[in-house]
Amino acid sequence: MVLATLASPLLRMTQETPTQYWNDSCAIAELEYAVERGATGATSNPTIVLEVLKKEASYWVPRVHQLAAELPTATELDLTWAIVEEMAVRGTAVLRPVFDARRGKAGRLSLQLNPANHRNAERMLEQALRFRELAPNIQVKFPCTAAGIAGMEEATARGISINSTVSFTVPQAIAAAEAVERGLARREAAGEDISTMSPIVTIMIGRLDDWMKALVERDNVALHPDAANWAGIAAFKRAYAIFRERGYRSRLLGAAYRHRLHWTELVGGDVSTTMPHAWQVRFNASGIVPEPRMDLPVDEALIADLYERIPDFRRAYEPDGLAPEEFEGYGASARTLRAFVKSYHDLQGAIRDLVLPDPDIRPS
Repeated sequence: MVLATLASPLLRMTQETPTQYWNDSCAIAELEYAVERGATGATSNPTIVLEVLKKEASYWVPRVHQLAAELPTATELDLTWAIVEEMAVRGTAVLRPVFDARRGKAGRLSLQLNPANHRNAERMLEQALRFRELAPNIQVKFPCTAAGIAGMEEATARGISINSTVSFTVPQAIAAAEAVERGLARREAAGEDISTMSPIVTIMIGRLDDWMKALVERDNVALHPDAANWAGIAAFKRAYAIFRERGYRSRLLGAAYRHRLHWTELVGGDVSTTMPHAWQVRFNASGIVPEPRMDLPVDEALIADLYERIPDFRRAYEPDGLAPEEFEGYGASARTLRAFVKSYHDLQGAIRDLVLPDPDIRPS
């Protein structure tokens, strides 16, 4: 185990470069594997919670029944959020040693707000304040919508470390970073401490690639076959250069892995990246040396092809390509919000099936 861990390319990356990585799940065994190999964070959303409910069924199925018995008047929704929160707290315990060692600058579990509230800043802030009380190393995920931007600023001003999610573009990353800067400035002006805060701005690079590929098919675009796989990386690298130039205090995070370039092209940056367990295992077995590549530019010909043929790439790549009121309706955003809301409803359905089983189905 020790030899395997020492040989891990991901551990080498965290030791030899400023690049950090997170476990893209709060499943305990997977999170322990990641932390042993240098991971400094983890994430959760409705899709992940539903997956963990199934992976860790021997723990969570009895726990759902126990909670239902302990809380006889709890609604289906109450029980769903009780499980989400308890699952997050279990994950924070695995990360707590990292959090303590890094003095709050890492070691957090990023917990997503109710995705159905993506248009309501007040409701998101109310839930964020509740999440903050769950554990000292909770990070709160706000969607990068117009309402989410307002919520991020206010949450930051109140001392909450945010993670801007449902984010795919350079203008979204800039808007989130600016909101955090306003929140931090307000907190500093009030004489409050910000030394242990660690705001994160996510770009879901794989989902931007997905949207480019969907547009190629929808609009019958003759795009170079390699170009779509570089769209998210190009947007991330441009945002990274802007963050460094402007001195934003948020840390960029790459998410939504689709292929190995989503790892190797970010190595060397003072950024984080969140990896599903299966990708971690694949990368650790690969023998790939994690050489710094963040500062290497994306092929200009591929960017030019995307820029010329797909207007939505231009909107994603240019710092002023989208206004905040357009974030929610951008194709990748709408797709992801719809998926998260659906997963949220599916999670409620899974809790319902445990608490109130269908009597027409014979027990297995």
